[in-house]
This record gives sequence, C-alpha cells and structure tokens, in this order.
Amino acid sequence: MREIIFDTETTGLDFALDRVIEIGGVEMVDRIPTGRTFHMLIHPEDRDVHADALAIHGIGMDKLAGKPFFRDVCDQFLEFFADAKLVAHNASFDVRMINAELARLQRDPLPPHMIVDTLELAKRRHPMGPNSLDALCRRYSIDSSRRTFHGALLDSELLLDVYLELTGGRQTSFSLDPRGGGGMNASADKLELPVRQRTLPARLSAEEKARHYKMVQDLGADSLWQKCDPIYRPTELLSHPYK
Repeated sequence: MREIIFDTETTGLDFALDRVIEIGGVEMVDRIPTGRTFHMLIHPEDRDVHADALAIHGIGMDKLAGKPFFRDVCDQFLEFFADAKLVAHNASFDVRMINAELARLQRDPLPPHMIVDTLELAKRRHPMGPNSLDALCRRYSIDSSRRTFHGALLDSELLLDVYLELTGGRQTSFSLDPRGGGGMNASADKLELPVRQRTLPARLSAEEKARHYKMVQDLGADSLWQKCDPIYRPTELLSHPYK
C-alpha cells in the first residue's frame, strides 16, 4: 500500500483568497519509507503572506521570489500524490487549500476517500490531548528539535513517525512471512540462541495438572484443548498421566 504523508504552508487561513506556498510529502510503501520525497515552494501570485502565517512558517515573499506558480507544478504534484492514501495532520485544512488551488485550474479535487487525518486518529487514541504535532512528538519521544519553524517537508517527516506510532508502531512493518526478504526474517537465521543446559523443573503441581485436565474434560469435545491436543481426546483418556 502506497501512502504519502504530506503538509502544506499557506499565505493565510482564507480558503477563497489565500494560496498554498509550500507542499512537502514523503512516500511510504507497506509502512516502510521509500526515501522518495516531494518538496516545492510556490509563488502565491497576487497574494501576500499574512503576518500571522509568516510568524508560524517563516516563509516570506523574499523566499518565494522567482518560484513557480501552482499551475506550473500542478502536474508534478498530482503525479507524485496520485493513487496513494494521503495522510496529513488536520487534513481538512490542507486538503481544502489544495482543492482550492486545483479548482482554480479546473482540475479534480483530491479524492476524499483517500484522505487520512492524523489529528482525528490522535483524538480517538488520546482524547485528553494535547494532540498538536509537537505534543505528539513529545508523547512518542520523536526528536523535533530541528522544528524552529513549521516547514512542509520537515513536518511531513515528523508526521510519518507520529503516524506509524498512532497506527501500531514501527514494529508492524516487520514481516513474519518466511517468504519475505526483509524485516525480522532477514536476520533470524543468523541468530544464535543459547541452549539451556538443564531442563527447568515443572512449575505446576500434580494437583494443579489434575484440576486442569478435569476442566478441559468439562469443556467437552468441541473445546480447542481437545481439538488441538490429542492427549485430551476420549481415546486417550486411559493413558493420560493426569487422569
């Protein structure tokens, strides 16, 4: 499964008037980052960067001088983002801003069924919050010290780690399928496990074993114990050591 974890920076918060000035995205396939990224600074044409937005992301008009317009990078953007699940924090904002840009070019909006909002995931998992990206980085011990300003690519990279934690943690990307070429199996055959020199003594008393055996018999022939272990089946009753 291909996923793009992405973020945008904008000139402000007005969907009708403000423009997207930065898009960053990182690609992940089957929960493993591929190393492929998308990053663009975009000139907002006739819209200036609002002072409040500038204080957050630090991207002024001086940094956008000479950068392409959205119409110039739209095809590159759609090519990278196409056919992927799109993951963003407070995704409704980013998606509405991008869809406004696409609408100006009479292009189709991003498909809503492909959008995943990590803010909503975080609210369900941590209902008491806080659930900002910075707060989630602290919660999951993700180093965000480079984040002096909001930046679309850096925020996407941080969000990828947060998203993995919100959806099960990085260990879920390891495969236990012996046919796989990576993950835990790649080195499992190289592990040298110590051999116990002496068998551990039984921890259950004879009385406890007898009680367990009786419990299994009381469960009946359809119980998993009797189905999975032949020693509990009626044909084995006479020879069972704990009968």
